[in-house]
Amino acid sequence: MWAHVWGFLYSSYFRFWLKWILRLLTGKCELQRLLGGAEAGARRTLSVEHSLESSKNKVLRNAVHVEEAEVEKCVRDVMKEKKIEQKDTGFKTNLHISLLQISGYKKLYLNVENLRKIPYDSENEEHEEQLIELWNLLMPHENLKARISKQWCDIGFQGDDPKTDFRGMGLLGLVNLVYFSKHYTNEARQILSRSNHPKLGYSYAIVGINLTEMAYSLLKNGALKAHLYNVVSGLPQMEHFHQFYCYLVCEFDKFWFEEEPESIMHFNQYREKFHEKIKGLLLDYSVVLTLQD
Repeated sequence: MWAHVWGFLYSSYFRFWLKWILRLLTGKCELQRLLGGAEAGARRTLSVEHSLESSKNKVLRNAVHVEEAEVEKCVRDVMKEKKIEQKDTGFKTNLHISLLQISGYKKLYLNVENLRKIPYDSENEEHEEQLIELWNLLMPHENLKARISKQWCDIGFQGDDPKTDFRGMGLLGLVNLVYFSKHYTNEARQILSRSNHPKLGYSYAIVGINLTEMAYSLLKNGALKAHLYNVVSGLPQMEHFHQFYCYLVCEFDKFWFEEEPESIMHFNQYREKFHEKIKGLLLDYSVVLTLQD
């Protein structure tokens, strides 16, 4: 309760006076202090994002909603509004980078969401080709005897037809599985082999789709901002989301075998524990969660 009261008082009263005092002492507005003081990355961009969102100035508030094509004009508008000289190239460059990251994150989420909304369609030739590609990447020495086959269970699907397993993650779940198998083929085959452990085994593909849901939810609620703002000094792309997914797959496999669950029946319990671990890591402004070469 007291936290909410303090938050309201700070945002409604104290923040304004604190900014006013700091401007009086430094001769710089809040954005100038943020963009000139912090190193490039999550700490700076998250602070800029919060400053813009909290501003009572419409031009500044709207800055967090601009599209990529509008960023340059938006930077000029903000500088004009805050009476910052256009020749201040440091401010201009740093604000441009931060706004690209902010707008890029929003666009990335929309792209991921659109892919998630596409249901797997067995009548779609491209969908079927990706599914067969997944099999060939993971099982190069074993031919798939039929499209509907119990062989799919060998790579961790639940039944004879994988299309029923994608459910809420739609095509995104398949694209993630294929990406990891294509770009980290050796790791994918090793993890698939480990997933067949007689005691600690798990369903590779099903867990992979589950981790897609985890990556998607972290992107949706904004938890991935710190990681992505540190990884790319510009527009986050689908590639960066896929790379984060690959990190999750490898880390979950290590986590699972380190924890040594009693059985697969406890999967949800350990999944949640892993989820909390990742969320904790993402709270660090300096976080970068990628696979090491």
